[in-house]
Amino acid sequence: MLEILKKEVNMYFSSLTAYIVIGVFLVIMGLFLWVFPDYSILEYCYATLEQLFSMAPWIFVFLIPAITMRSLAEEKQNGTIEFLITKPTRLVDIIGGKYLSAILLILFALIPTLLYFYTVYQLGSPKGNIDVGAVSGSYLGLFLLGAAYAAIGLFASSLTNNQIVAFMLAAFLCFFCHWGFLYLSKLPVFLGSSDDFVQFLGIDYHYNSISRGLIDSRDIIYFISFIALFLGLTYYQLEKEQ
Repeated sequence: MLEILKKEVNMYFSSLTAYIVIGVFLVIMGLFLWVFPDYSILEYCYATLEQLFSMAPWIFVFLIPAITMRSLAEEKQNGTIEFLITKPTRLVDIIGGKYLSAILLILFALIPTLLYFYTVYQLGSPKGNIDVGAVSGSYLGLFLLGAAYAAIGLFASSLTNNQIVAFMLAAFLCFFCHWGFLYLSKLPVFLGSSDDFVQFLGIDYHYNSISRGLIDSRDIIYFISFIALFLGLTYYQLEKEQ
């Protein structure tokens, strides 16, 4: 697994992929946080990073599939997936290495945003007038969200040898798994009876819960189970093709 991880990370940073993904994410978030008047922190009367954590999921819907679309689709297209599988490397190691490389790239994209937190912390009146607990929970939620999207993206990449198809499928699945259950819960058939349960199935419910700063074990278990499900589906898909 470690060799696969090193190979993938080197491939990301030896090309423009990592730099484009991180750069685009930081630029878009910077524009929303400081420039666009409807979202700018400078237009608010209190120190908050709510804009970062409300906009980031929408940006992740497109950026993370862009990271993962080549993970397995490119291997299939080039015919190297068979070589990897026939080597003395377990399928679990291949999936784990590729998944962890995507997680590292997401982490590298999130770390520079701590500068935004430091800036808002300094701008607070008095200085430090920001809910650090809520921000910490929101960062944890955003990381878990990125990890869940990466698992979806890897699964989508295992279904096809076309990177564009993998990107579009992953973006759709990320959107549906995040907001789809929220919209479904508003259908008349669910209202008043099982709408809460339907919302509970979606990522949005648990992401918002963690973002309040209260770390509930049910939310953590949900994300871990969600990631395990899609990694398991990826394993099943690749094993089926052997």
